[in-house]
This record gives sequence, C-alpha cells and structure tokens, in this order.
Amino acid sequence: EEKIAKLKGLLEAMRAEVFLFAKENWVDGLKTILAAKQLQTLLYAPDTWIGPTIAGAWEEDTQGLPRKVAFDQVIEDSKAELFQIDAGITTTRGAIAETGAIVLWADAHEPRTLSLVPAVHIAVLEAGKIYNSFCEIIQEQNWSAGMPTNALLISGPSKTADIEMTLAFGVHGPKELIVLILTD
Repeated sequence: EEKIAKLKGLLEAMRAEVFLFAKENWVDGLKTILAAKQLQTLLYAPDTWIGPTIAGAWEEDTQGLPRKVAFDQVIEDSKAELFQIDAGITTTRGAIAETGAIVLWADAHEPRTLSLVPAVHIAVLEAGKIYNSFCEIIQEQNWSAGMPTNALLISGPSKTADIEMTLAFGVHGPKELIVLILTD
C-alpha cells in the first residue's frame, strides 16, 4: 500500500491519471474511463496477457466504447491508421515507487508504437510489480539474464522544456497517461 501511494502521488504530480482496480474486474473500470473520455479508437496488442480480456469484453457490449484496433499488422503498412488512433493500451514490466515511473519492455508483440503514437497512453500495472527502486526491479526481475533492446521508463505524459526551463506537456507524444493499478 505504501509503494502504491508513493507511485500514485508522483505520477499524479506529473499529470498522469492513476486508478486502482481489483484484478478480476479491471476491464469494467477501463470501459468506464474510455466512455467518459469519449475516445473513438483503442489500439491494443492481442498477444499480451491483457489482449484476450480486451477482445472478449468488447464482444459483450460496445455501447459508448471506442472501436478496438488489434495491433497485428506491419507498422509500415498501417502508419496512416496508427496516427489516427485515440488511445493505446499496454502492459507494464513493473514500476518504481521512488521515482514514480512505470517500466515498459517493448517487443514484437507490443512495440513502443502503442505507447508513443496515440494521444492517450493507458498502462496496465499489477500492484505486485511495484518496486521501491530501479536497482530493486533490476535485481528482482533478473534483468541481467536478458535485457530487451528497448526499456522505457515513463513518469507521465510526454513533456519537454525550453531553454528557459518552461515545462510543456504533450508536445512530442501522448498528451495523457492513464495508469491502471490492479490489486489482488
């Protein structure tokens, strides 16, 4: 609970939205968020652990929900469509409480595109994968046994600063970050 509270506070300080849901009904919470934001499209990776849940949930009722778009194409063949997507949803490798960052490991099934191109990035995080420090996540998950070519640490919507140190959000990437923390 302490790690969840610290992570949530730091993410929200960087303008991320954080929601806690029980693991067994998180998709109902997702549907509520998507309907409230009136998003038109949701990009997801069908070959991840959340993929079948999303695919199945949309079969029951699509009222007020965005059209789901499975990321199962070659990027080069779908660039035009990708830049029209409202939201992308990804899994996470974990999170770091002391810095307020979520960790993504991009791969062929769930590339960086899902978190970087859409205006809204939704990240699904299991509460048991929140670590105190960067060192702890590296050791506990045994990263030395196989690092990906690209690990992403995300602490909020995209942000940049100019030479006068004026911080601007949502300029070069997602304008919104929504983190769904799933508890047991």
